[in-house]
Amino acid sequence: MSKPNIDLLPQSALQHEDGTPLIIAGPCSAESEEQVMQTALQIKEVPGVSVYRAGIWKPRTRPNSFEGVGVPGLKWLKRVKQETGLKVACEVANAMHVYESLKHGIDILWIGARTTVNPFTVQEIADALRGVDIPVLVKNPVNPDLQLWIGAIERLNQAGIKQLGGIHRGFSTFDNAPYRNMPKWNSAIEFKRLVPELPLICDPSHIAGKRELLQPIAQKAMDLAMDGLMIETHIDPSVALSDAAQQVTPTDLQKLLSSIRFGKVEADTPEDHEQLEEMRREIDQLDNELMEVFARRARMSRKIGQYKKEHNMTILQVKRWDQILEDILDKAKKEGLDEKFVRSIFQTVHHQSINIQTEILNGKAEE
Repeated sequence: MSKPNIDLLPQSALQHEDGTPLIIAGPCSAESEEQVMQTALQIKEVPGVSVYRAGIWKPRTRPNSFEGVGVPGLKWLKRVKQETGLKVACEVANAMHVYESLKHGIDILWIGARTTVNPFTVQEIADALRGVDIPVLVKNPVNPDLQLWIGAIERLNQAGIKQLGGIHRGFSTFDNAPYRNMPKWNSAIEFKRLVPELPLICDPSHIAGKRELLQPIAQKAMDLAMDGLMIETHIDPSVALSDAAQQVTPTDLQKLLSSIRFGKVEADTPEDHEQLEEMRREIDQLDNELMEVFARRARMSRKIGQYKKEHNMTILQVKRWDQILEDILDKAKKEGLDEKFVRSIFQTVHHQSINIQTEILNGKAEE
């Protein structure tokens, strides 16, 4: 996938000038004015939090569930903004949500994962925002589709929105255990590679699904140089009307944030930087050597494929592959390497070898 051309402001409300992470906190759902205000007043005292979030309209899997309080909740957020000084944010899923949010002075909007999957709906939201200068965050779609995620951001950008960011909230897969949504950190890394100028916030609450998993997920996000966190926080999670298990109290939010190591992207001194660059050059050399080995292996796979074709042999030799894998994993164990990682690499390499030999046998590749 080629890198998109997205026109952004050099500094937006989604980034702090001093480079500190953007911390967004608040309840999954605005349930009552008292709940919204009590939570906000306590969150205001948590160092680092600058944005208060609350779900006003809640897209639920099945009807007859709590689907949010709607427009009255926007009035509560307006009060939060006036009485605490915190910026306020909410999710929008259609043009009506946009109009009402703008009318009530909401500072930041976000598009949820269920909305990002539908380009028609994203375009409707983009059209409703045309001519409005407001920060918009876009959550990754439910399925791990980077083009769909970036495409939603491009639609908003083409409508004139120049304060944009992404939210990594994990992906729904066949087996998410132990998470609610699988992090698939490689997808987040690829997102940052393709659009490095775009702030990327992590939503550990929706990845975890359980509050006890929040800390390691949040720490991982910061270790991957993400630009902030969105953490669901409720005055009393035990009585929350939605996603009770993944919310924390304001007190626990402060403990969580204080436990996270917020690292620097660059080294402190020129000497430290040069030392790091020296190690990086060694890594680059090793990567080049790996590429040369992969190329040599591919050439050998072609020779083996040609031999099997000439001698009318099948491509897959199950006993040999089983023995190779057993030997490789034994060596990995002796070297102290992660066996799952090594298995994955060699399964991929073997699969590529099978593909090369298949092309030879079918006459689609030269010797």
